[in-house]
Amino acid sequence: MDLKIAVLPGDGIGPEVTAEAVKVLRFIADEFDHKLELNEFPIGGTALDQFGEPLPESTLKACLSSRAVLLGAVGGPKYDKAPRGSKPEDALLALRRALGGFANLRPVKVFDELLEASPLKAETVRGCDLVIVRELLGGLYYGTPRGQEGAGSPWRAFNTMTYTVSEIERIARVAFDLAHKRRRKLTSVDKANVLETSELWRSVVNRVSHDYPQVELEHMLVDTCAMQLVQNPRRFDVVLTENMFGDILSDEASVLAGSIGMLSSASIGGKVGLYEPVHGSAPDIAGSGKANPLGAIQSAALALRYSFGLETEARRLESAVSRVLARGIRSADLTAAAYSKTTEIGTAVREAIADQRQSMRA
Repeated sequence: MDLKIAVLPGDGIGPEVTAEAVKVLRFIADEFDHKLELNEFPIGGTALDQFGEPLPESTLKACLSSRAVLLGAVGGPKYDKAPRGSKPEDALLALRRALGGFANLRPVKVFDELLEASPLKAETVRGCDLVIVRELLGGLYYGTPRGQEGAGSPWRAFNTMTYTVSEIERIARVAFDLAHKRRRKLTSVDKANVLETSELWRSVVNRVSHDYPQVELEHMLVDTCAMQLVQNPRRFDVVLTENMFGDILSDEASVLAGSIGMLSSASIGGKVGLYEPVHGSAPDIAGSGKANPLGAIQSAALALRYSFGLETEARRLESAVSRVLARGIRSADLTAAAYSKTTEIGTAVREAIADQRQSMRA
């Protein structure tokens, strides 16, 4: 298979973790005789410095002509005072909209080897394996009108949360389909006791559920869900929610796995899939070798699964990550003791892939 992927390293630790994910992709492609075409383009602060805009037209065109996009991270304190529309993060919103990926999948799996890394008790997080399905193109982040009012010094700011029936229905079907393939339980999260958009959300999800009688559906208010994620995370299988709630809850859920550096994500449903680790650009550790590349590497596995349908290859890569952790290899965010550097962890993953090949031949 021809695998054409646009690579957007971005800012801070983005280039470091993306470089390791690219090396692993090349290794997997060689293992399975795929033709891999990788092309790198600027985005975020890097693009602002080079072109004066966070998402250059050349980058966007390259992404739209690829089968998948692998993104590192964007942003940094240098750009905090940049005007709206000229921030690195603005590139993310524009890219997501252009690619059309309305469904953001964020798996949260707690590895037994990392139980000690979680701030929660081992008996609370052991066996936790859930996926947050976040609606990505609606809600407060995209709703209009939005802005600030007032002469000289703004005295009023406003954003609009809006959802249509079709937007809710399409993300609900993604979540129900995923739940049907897993443990057949779906938790739909909203704030229906306060928000009209949540009332509509709950109504549409209920209607869609009639097409999935084998999936158990429960509704949960977002504040209750936030509490349950740290009290009893194993109760969740697939969690469905709107844009802002999903953004917040998925970051909260990252502590279950020991570090946000472990989490991957896939934005699917549009023309081109977008794959990125959940963590930010972490400029304070950029260049130090402390960055955890496993979130980026597991994002590459999601690209193989969702953009190319290569389930065997995706599982091989994910299994390699498990083997690396079983060997006691840890990045700086996962241990207070001696840690392995970013490049060393990437090398260990490639070695684990090769070890699996040898085991199968034996």
